[in-house]
Amino acid sequence: MSVTTILKTEPRHWPAIFLALALSAAPFLATPQARAGTTDLPAASDLRAAAAPPAKAGAPLIVIYSRHDCNYCEAVKRDYLKPLANNPAYRDKLAIVQVNQDSAAPLTDFHGKRTTHAGFAADEKITLVPVVAFYGPNGQRLAAPIVGARLPDFYQSYLEAAIEQSMAALKPR
Repeated sequence: MSVTTILKTEPRHWPAIFLALALSAAPFLATPQARAGTTDLPAASDLRAAAAPPAKAGAPLIVIYSRHDCNYCEAVKRDYLKPLANNPAYRDKLAIVQVNQDSAAPLTDFHGKRTTHAGFAADEKITLVPVVAFYGPNGQRLAAPIVGARLPDFYQSYLEAAIEQSMAALKPR
C-alpha cells in the first residue's frame, strides 16, 4: 500500500493502516540483539570444567569472543562454529563456548577464579571481536587465535588448521 493510497483513505482509518504496516515490517526491523539469539552458542560459565572433556579426547576448548551487536560474530557462529559443533568428525571431541565481551554474566576461569565474561575477555586482551581462541585444560593457548571474520573463502581452512594444531599440541610426547 502506497503512502498516497493511505492518505486518500479517511483519517480515522490511518492508525489501523499504520499499525498493520508496522507489524508487517517488524521482522525486517528487528535489532541485532533480537536476531542474535538464534546463533548463540552455549555461554561459558566454568572454563575449567568445559575444557576437561575435550582435553580427554585430545581436542581443544574453542572459545568465541563475541558481542551482542556484532554482525561479524553472528556470521562466524552461524557459518562456521555451529556447523563445526554438529560435524560428526568433531562433535564428540571438542567443545565450543561463547564469551560475551559486553556481558557482566559470571564466569569461572581456567584457574577457578570468579570473574565475568567482560572481565575474562579483558584479561585475555580481547579488544576486537570476533576472536576464536583454542585452549587446553589449564587455559594454555594451543594455536594462534583467529581474529576477525577474515576471508570467507578461507575461514574454514583457518579453523581446521587451528584445530589440528591444537590437537597436535595436546598429544603426549
